[in-house]
Amino acid sequence: MTSSADLAHRLGIPSGPLFFPVTPYGPDGSVDLGVYRAHVRQGVDAGAAAVFACCGTGEFHALTPEEFQDCVRAAVAETAGRVPVVAGAGYGTALAVRYARLAAAAGADGLLALPPYLVVAGQAGLLRHYREVAAATPLPVIVYQRDNAVFTPETVVELARTEGIIGLKDGLGDLDLMQRTVSAVRTEVPGDFLYFNGLPTAEQTQLAYRAVGVPLYSSAVFCFAPEVALAFHRALVEGDRATADRLLDGFYRPFVELRARGRGYAVSLVKAGVRLRGLDVGEVRPPLHEPDEDHVKQLAQIIERGYTLLEEAQ
Repeated sequence: MTSSADLAHRLGIPSGPLFFPVTPYGPDGSVDLGVYRAHVRQGVDAGAAAVFACCGTGEFHALTPEEFQDCVRAAVAETAGRVPVVAGAGYGTALAVRYARLAAAAGADGLLALPPYLVVAGQAGLLRHYREVAAATPLPVIVYQRDNAVFTPETVVELARTEGIIGLKDGLGDLDLMQRTVSAVRTEVPGDFLYFNGLPTAEQTQLAYRAVGVPLYSSAVFCFAPEVALAFHRALVEGDRATADRLLDGFYRPFVELRARGRGYAVSLVKAGVRLRGLDVGEVRPPLHEPDEDHVKQLAQIIERGYTLLEEAQ
């Protein structure tokens, strides 16, 4: 039996921005694997600590199983072992197990278990669901808390005791609940259980999350402004509050306020940002929609401002 701590060590996510690549589509609407590989390669070369393929930003919901496996396989090929590749797995239990096995066959290093589809389940049902996903493959599993998958601290303790489950990613934003969860797991299951801030534009809340024991975070900004994302992460690690505040005030807060102006902008605005930086990743698939033209212009100004802030700091 392999312990969760051993699996966490094997996954080996280092400190640094976690890269959630978008999924590119060509003019005919099909997945463009050539552009996807270039996107992943650019992210790894820029300094990503890990690649989370086909997750929320990668439009997991819009991909067929075949497209999903092709993308995961392409991400594994492009990283070439330099950083871990974690793949999404979701929907109901049977489909989540299927996606987990497809990811394992494609060479992924781990899984991000997304919330079950549609239903609002009780704690016992959620625990059974994630245990079945974890048992489906030898891959380490990170459970994503958000929407209809919200856990009590007691349930997270049981998840941490489950073979194969190594961490919790929080997309809920309840810091009181997270503090109680971290405390409960630390008390009941001492070890290397991992915690991630998974809120949209997580940099905006990461100072608070670090204070309650959540050191890792996803970075959608890394998709289109990796230098800004890396500068912010470096400021966090080094305790450079002046740089962190300058980027929060001048770049992240305006971006978050723009993101809040459209449903689905947590994905479509990021994809627009990637296009603005010169990589044609196509549009989002329905039911998501493209940002308003004026919002894309504002995004371009925010990105320009972010890089100006970096130049002023030199």
